[in-house]
Amino acid sequence: MTLRRAAFISVIGLVSAIVAPQAAFAATELTGASMGWIWALPFAGLLLTIATGPLLFPGVWHRHYGKIAAGWALLTLVPMAAAFGARPALAGLVHAMLAEYMSFIVLLFALYTVAGGLLITGNLGGRPLTNTGVLAFGTFIASIVGTTGAAMILVRPLIRANAGRRHNVHVVVFFIFLVANIGGALSPLGDPPLFVGFLRGVDFFWPATHLWRQTLIAAALLLAVFWAIDTWLARRETSAPNRDIPIRVRGLVNLPLLVAIIGAILASALWKPGVSGTIYGTTLELQNIARDAALIVIALLSLRLTPDEHREANGFTWEPIREVAKLFAAIFVCIIPVLAMLNAGRDGVFAPLLDAVTASNGNPHEAAYFWLTGSLSAFLDNAPTYLVFFELAGGEVRELMGPLSGTLAAISLGAVFMGALTYIGNAPNLMVYAIATERGIRMPSFFGYVGWSAAVLLPLFVLLTLLPIAPILILP
Repeated sequence: MTLRRAAFISVIGLVSAIVAPQAAFAATELTGASMGWIWALPFAGLLLTIATGPLLFPGVWHRHYGKIAAGWALLTLVPMAAAFGARPALAGLVHAMLAEYMSFIVLLFALYTVAGGLLITGNLGGRPLTNTGVLAFGTFIASIVGTTGAAMILVRPLIRANAGRRHNVHVVVFFIFLVANIGGALSPLGDPPLFVGFLRGVDFFWPATHLWRQTLIAAALLLAVFWAIDTWLARRETSAPNRDIPIRVRGLVNLPLLVAIIGAILASALWKPGVSGTIYGTTLELQNIARDAALIVIALLSLRLTPDEHREANGFTWEPIREVAKLFAAIFVCIIPVLAMLNAGRDGVFAPLLDAVTASNGNPHEAAYFWLTGSLSAFLDNAPTYLVFFELAGGEVRELMGPLSGTLAAISLGAVFMGALTYIGNAPNLMVYAIATERGIRMPSFFGYVGWSAAVLLPLFVLLTLLPIAPILILP
C-alpha cells in the first residue's frame, strides 16, 4: 500500500467518525491492556529514523523528513483504526494534537520567533573568561526565555566571538549542555518537558523551588570544567583572539514581547475561569486557549514590528522550527498507543518497567526514575519521554507534587539534564547544531557528540545521584 493510499484510507475513516455523535467518543477508548509490544514499533522506528537519517541518508532525509515522519504516524493511526475502530483512533489523535502538541509547538514557535528578532551586533573576543561568562548568562536566562530562546539569542554572537580560534568546537558543545538544556530546569518556560508537566497541572514555580540545588551544582561544575578546557586550549592557539567590538542589541521591541510570553504563561496558571469545552473527548479550558492565542499574536507582532534586516543579519530562517514542528507532530501521534499501554499499569506490557522503578517496599525508586527517564530522553526526545514516565508514576499531579515529589523531581531532572546527551534529546540541540555547522564549525557527528557528553555529563549525573543533597535521595 502506498503512502498516499494509506493516507487516503486513514482520512476517510477518521472523517467518517467525525459525523458520529460526540457521545460515541466518550464511550470508546484505546485499551492499553490488550496491546502488545508491536504497538510501540512505529514510535521506536520514528525516533530511530530521526537519529540515523541525517547520518545514513542525509540528502533524502533533509528533503523528505516530513513525509518520512508522516509515514510513521500513519503506521500508528491506520492499524489503530483497524483494530479498535475509527472513533477511538480519532479521539486519541484529537487528544494528542489539541491537549499535548498544540500548546507545546505554539510556545516553541513564539520563543523562536521573538528571540530571532533580537540582533546582537559587535564582537567579544573569544577568551576563556568571556566565553564562560556568556555560557553562565545563557544558563541563567534559559529558564526565563526558554532554552530555545536563550540558544537563539546567544549562539550566533558566541560563534562570532570564537570564529578566529582553531579550537572552537568545545564552545558550542558546552553551549548545548548548559544553555540548550540544563539551564532550562527551573520553569515550564525553560524546557519542553517541564511545559508538558505544566500542561498536566504541575505548578509554575514547582521546578524552581524543588530543582534549584541540582541545577546550581550542575551548572557550576560544568562552567568550571569548561573554563579549564577553554583555558588549556586557548594557550595552544597561535593566533590572537578576535578584537573586541562594542556590543549593541537591536530589535529591542522583542524584549517586552518576551516579557509578554512569560506573562501569558503565568496568567494561564493563575486565571481559572472554569470555562471549558470538549472536542471528541478532549477537554479544552478557556485559559489554555487564551494563552495559546496570545502567544501566536505575540509572535505575529514580533514579525510585524521587527525590521526584516535584523532577522536577515541573524541568519533567521523558518527551517529549524518547521523541522521541529513536523517531527514532533509525528512523535505525539506515534506515542498514543505507548501512553495507552502505560496507563494499563501492571495489566500492560510495561509492567516490567514499572517493577524497575519500584523499590522492594512498594515505594517509587527515584534513582531508577532519574536514570531511565534520562537515558530514554537522550534518544527518544525528552518531552514525550517525560510524559511517559509521568504517566508511569501514576499521572496524579497532586500526589506527584506532594508525597511523590521526589519521583517528580527525578523525572524532571532526568528529562531536562539528560536531554543534553545527544543531538536529538532536546529540540534546541538540533537548532544549535544546524546553525554552528552553517557557520563553518566542524561539529562532532552524532556519535562524536555522544562521546563528548558521555565523558563530561555522565560523571556529573552519577555525582548528582550520590550527593546527599540531591532530591533523588533526600528531598529538599
